Amino acid sequence: MIVAAAMVVLVGRRLNVPNIVLYIVTGVVLGPVLGIGNITEAQHATEDGHGGSALGVVAEVGIALLLFLVGLELSLAKIRDIGKVAVAAGIGQVVFTAVIGFALSMALQFSVMESVFLATALTFSSTVVVVKLLDQKKELHALYGRIAVGIFLVQDLVVIIVLTFLAGLGGGAGEVENAEAGYQWLDMAWGLTWAFVGMGLLLGAALLASRYLLDKPFAWMAVSSEGLLIWSLFWCFAFVVGAEWMGLSPEIGAFLAGMSLAQLDGSQDLRRRVHPLMNFFIAIFFVSLGAQMRPADALEHWLAGLVLSLFVLIGNPFIFMWIIAKSGYTERTSFLTSVTVAQISEFSFIFAAVGLSAGLIDESILALITVIGLVTIGVSSYMILYNHQLYVLVKKWGLLRLFKARQDSEEKPAPVLRGHVVVVGMNAMGCDIVHKLSARGETLLAIDTDARKLKGLPSRTMIGSVDHMAVIEEAHMADAKLVVSTLHIEDTNNLLAYRCKQMGVPVAIHAFDRSVVSDLRRLGVDYQIDPKSRWVEDVTTALERSGIKAAAHPTPPTESDTDEGGAS
Repeated sequence: MIVAAAMVVLVGRRLNVPNIVLYIVTGVVLGPVLGIGNITEAQHATEDGHGGSALGVVAEVGIALLLFLVGLELSLAKIRDIGKVAVAAGIGQVVFTAVIGFALSMALQFSVMESVFLATALTFSSTVVVVKLLDQKKELHALYGRIAVGIFLVQDLVVIIVLTFLAGLGGGAGEVENAEAGYQWLDMAWGLTWAFVGMGLLLGAALLASRYLLDKPFAWMAVSSEGLLIWSLFWCFAFVVGAEWMGLSPEIGAFLAGMSLAQLDGSQDLRRRVHPLMNFFIAIFFVSLGAQMRPADALEHWLAGLVLSLFVLIGNPFIFMWIIAKSGYTERTSFLTSVTVAQISEFSFIFAAVGLSAGLIDESILALITVIGLVTIGVSSYMILYNHQLYVLVKKWGLLRLFKARQDSEEKPAPVLRGHVVVVGMNAMGCDIVHKLSARGETLLAIDTDARKLKGLPSRTMIGSVDHMAVIEEAHMADAKLVVSTLHIEDTNNLLAYRCKQMGVPVAIHAFDRSVVSDLRRLGVDYQIDPKSRWVEDVTTALERSGIKAAAHPTPPTESDTDEGGAS
């Protein structure tokens, strides 16, 4: 499965197709060939409804990690940042889409329960796909990108409520067949009550822990990258166990665990560390999901798939465009934001899989939701990638006049770091450099893995390790005028120097030992900082006399200087 998925992703990258789509397609192809569908079905044959096969366990871990990562995005500060529009658009779209989706499903001759699942599946948009595409376009921090992310965070909260409702409904539905009619509603009411009480207890525990418990242990563990990863996974699966103990789905526990950590200063660093692990497990889940899909079931509902896909691709953006335009944003911002929601979410697949395992829907509904996901995620990806060109085309046709949005000049984009100095490692040397250069009026970004070392610095700060390419990108190092590393970690310094030379950015590295000087020279480091020199004065002098404002002493051109033992 992994080999096949990797090959398909390699080919699909050329076409900018999202990985989720490629994984599902891989599963559809592999299912009949390797009998993976039979393996995944064995998962539902066990007494407890899950964990019946190694494949099922791996897929379930992937879902837990996916929800954990989504929870890590749910910082309360982010929701406050985008204010009323995210709440209005997020909740308004959920209500409108659910009502219209339910009506369409009933008109297409589906049962009430099937219509509820279809309408719910159509309601949510894909946080994972959209954030990845906006980040690829370098527009995640643009105004419309911030509004879109805020809307998705509001939707994520609604998702947890829906999953809680489903857990209670599934718990009450288990005895419905053997119960008298008068007791059916009583059983369901008790199941729903217990589910929401359990979710409330977990939510309270998560919020209290984030406020009073987690800050010091995670700050203390930040000095060890491996320890930090294990601690974050421990916290995730502790909540997963707690959720299962209360009869809730593991997804709820994982999401609340991530949400509690999202309030910490180092949440983005945690997210970067967990993300590669999640990628592996989530690939298994979506390949196995595609393997469960029977093409015959999908063809049976081809008309419904076409109608509901068109509703998501056209109706959802229409609803968002109207709400955001009424919130006072310009026509361009309203359109670009609305285009980002023209797909169903990975939660839709999870929701359908949970419904199938609870016996509330059959395989044909799962197949229909999967087809809608494939179509909408695939098409909307190109809509997002070419959203500016699409805006010009739609505006030319005059279709946007219906919404009567403001035609004023576009809102200013969020400021992006450019022409700044990045200082990595907040030891005595790094802190001294930051303080002195800040006093000179330089724009600085200080990076360290320990949040405690960043407190009180007169500059922008970022928690993370420059070993990760995501940190390099978030720090906008390609646009920096100088990168300085004061670390005593040879491998990290070498990797940073190599990446800076690739980006064409001047770099100054701390030559903390004579043994590292020759390696830094071979890597083409522009400047090496002598640990015995007055380094701040060296950096300041170099900034003054260099046209590009680099730093420190130039690397000597000859090997003979290295033999003398001095880094310069």
